[in-house]
Amino acid sequence: MLDIKWIRDNPKALVEALVKRSWSADEARSTVNDLIARDEARREHVTELQTKQERRNAASKEIGNAMRSGDAALAEKLKAEVGEIKTFIQNGEARERELDKALNDALAVLPNVPLDDVPVGKDEHDNVVKHIVGKVPTRPNWVKEHFEIGEALGMMDFERAAKLSGSRFTVLKSGLARMERAIGQFMLDLHTTEHGYEEVIPPLMVRDEVLFGTNQLPKFEEDLFFTPHGEGRLGLIPTAEVPLTNLVREEIIVHEKLPLRYTALTPCFRSEAGSAGRDTRGMLRQHQFYKVELVSITDQESSLAEHERMTQCAEEVLKRLELPFRTMTLCTGDMGFGARKTYDIEVWLPGQNAYREISSCSVCGDFQARRMDARYKDKDGKGNRFVHTLNGSGTAVGRALIAVIENYQNEDGSVTIPEVLRPYMGGLAKIESK
Repeated sequence: MLDIKWIRDNPKALVEALVKRSWSADEARSTVNDLIARDEARREHVTELQTKQERRNAASKEIGNAMRSGDAALAEKLKAEVGEIKTFIQNGEARERELDKALNDALAVLPNVPLDDVPVGKDEHDNVVKHIVGKVPTRPNWVKEHFEIGEALGMMDFERAAKLSGSRFTVLKSGLARMERAIGQFMLDLHTTEHGYEEVIPPLMVRDEVLFGTNQLPKFEEDLFFTPHGEGRLGLIPTAEVPLTNLVREEIIVHEKLPLRYTALTPCFRSEAGSAGRDTRGMLRQHQFYKVELVSITDQESSLAEHERMTQCAEEVLKRLELPFRTMTLCTGDMGFGARKTYDIEVWLPGQNAYREISSCSVCGDFQARRMDARYKDKDGKGNRFVHTLNGSGTAVGRALIAVIENYQNEDGSVTIPEVLRPYMGGLAKIESK
């Protein structure tokens, strides 16, 4: 959530930021003007309330003076005035809550402001290559996509998954099931033993306010799954970013403890609303998948350096797996709602003859911290400031499995296991059909 004071002081900057995010200039100006008008109405009302409260306090003292001096008529007059003021204040406080909610609701659907060095563009076609790692090999004519290989091995079953749960689910068996588990364990070990992340096993269902904290709500409610809980509901996490980032919600962190770095391997659940017809074959776009998440909580001065570091940690996974990839700087029109800057890591899939996203690493500034009320103490221990939050995939396990299957496939239909995964596979070097 953006700071209304910053908006009030920098209305033109916000209009420009929204235009960069593909808003029309008229829509951006109208939105900013509406926010400022809402804030002015709220501030005027608060000022009036404060004036009334000051008058109530003064009148209460005057009542005592009047009674001590024996002026009963004045005392009664002042009591009547205080009674009217109390009624006004009670109604005014309810009105203040209404104005606060209206302003916060309007702020809650406003996207984050891109950093100055983010390329301006409309969609993925305007993203910029940051660097390319690994050489894309010549594509033999026998190369297949992952679902063709998996089904031929008898270890990837979409038909039975559909009987169980419908479309966009997969049953993995035998060697491929074991390799997906191996990939997740390898990533966790790498991030915890070499990259300094603390492993966490978080809840997979969270409250609405937690989803609000990491900006899934209210804007992206249709992308979530919910289950009834008591008189309310709980949401299934779309990514471990949600519980990991919210570990610091409503807290004030001692500066010396920063940065906090968390990682988790969890199932993720997404409705994939709006993706009808996209990636309907195979495992690329599923309602349920596993992902290793990276989350960092930093002070305001360190977040940009932490963004580069986090991206390098995610890239190291693909380097160890010896998979070709490229890292893209997302343009303003393709960047996520809560991000100020995002790097997408795209792994090479020879079956598709294309790069596909496997990780997205974003720096959010204090956008999520304001929604969570997460702060840290200044180095001098006197003031409190909002933390900066970052999140990234380290990486998506199912997509890493796809990339391994396609890049390590053999002409006979078998799949060679990358060296780094073999200790997790009991020394097995190849997956073959039974």
